[in-house]
Amino acid sequence: MKFVDSASIVVQAGDGGKGCVSFRREKFVPKGGPDGGDGGRGGHVWLRTNRQLTTLLDFKYKRKYIAVRGVHGQGARKTGRDGADVVIQVPCGTLVRNAETHEVIADLTGEDQEILIARGGKGGKGNQHFATPTRQAPRFAEPGQKGEGFVLDFELKLMADVGLVGFPNAGKSTLISVLSAAKPKIADYPFTTLVPNLGIVRYEEYKSFVMADIPGIIEGAAEGRGLGLQFLRHIERTKILAVLISADSPDITEEYRTLLGELGKFERGLLDKPRVVVITKMDIAAEDLEIPDLEKGVRVLSISSVSGQGLKELKDELWREVSLRERAPEPPEGENVQANAG
Repeated sequence: MKFVDSASIVVQAGDGGKGCVSFRREKFVPKGGPDGGDGGRGGHVWLRTNRQLTTLLDFKYKRKYIAVRGVHGQGARKTGRDGADVVIQVPCGTLVRNAETHEVIADLTGEDQEILIARGGKGGKGNQHFATPTRQAPRFAEPGQKGEGFVLDFELKLMADVGLVGFPNAGKSTLISVLSAAKPKIADYPFTTLVPNLGIVRYEEYKSFVMADIPGIIEGAAEGRGLGLQFLRHIERTKILAVLISADSPDITEEYRTLLGELGKFERGLLDKPRVVVITKMDIAAEDLEIPDLEKGVRVLSISSVSGQGLKELKDELWREVSLRERAPEPPEGENVQANAG
């Protein structure tokens, strides 16, 4: 399935039905009073999350969602039927903005979360409501109110526990393919990964966490070079970051600093996330390789996805960090959403 993480759609709630102008006309009641019924409410438009969805691809093919208008009122005080609602299903992690104002309307992260996005118009009142002692035969009724309509921008940010970041060809795709059932494209050249990949990593018997692999970051990614800017937002929701650096890097320390610099330029809050440094491809490392202490309080692990070296230790560390974050309350996201609007 093609991965699409942004889309724009038009939503239009239904108009309310018209109130009815009607009078009783029965045998022996030649001049009965008003009995016009009310119009029905227009259909609402709702958004509901569906954990089975992982892309916004459907919205590239269907871009207008219009609810049914309410049925007009009828005589004999009959109220018109309400218009049917429209429910739009979106993936968990969908950010919803008003396309005109760029205001964030909703951040849908929970499973089966539902919000009313466009309210249907109220039905108009029939002429029965306007009779008074001095106006006993009103020949007018209310029109139905207009339903709300908006153009919405959707932005998908994947929901994962661990985000893998690193330069192209750092071994991210190989690692996620070894630790999970994900099957990303793997090759020995840069930019093999063109879209984010999610994998569920099983830990011990009944535990698991979700890992996200995004396309490789290059220097200047925060300014739009490569694919980094397009996909960096997919690690904003992760609990921890795993920074991958290949053992054959010319300068591990400089590469680490460059990666942190690009993350900080894109969103300063990414640097506040707990992180683990993973030196990959130890099976091809030079015999005299010395792994530096990169940062106080940041653990550095050495692995080989090919030989299996260090993989158990890495899973233990990632699970420990994820478990700590699950027990602690999530910090507020800050103002990064507004900063990227528009």
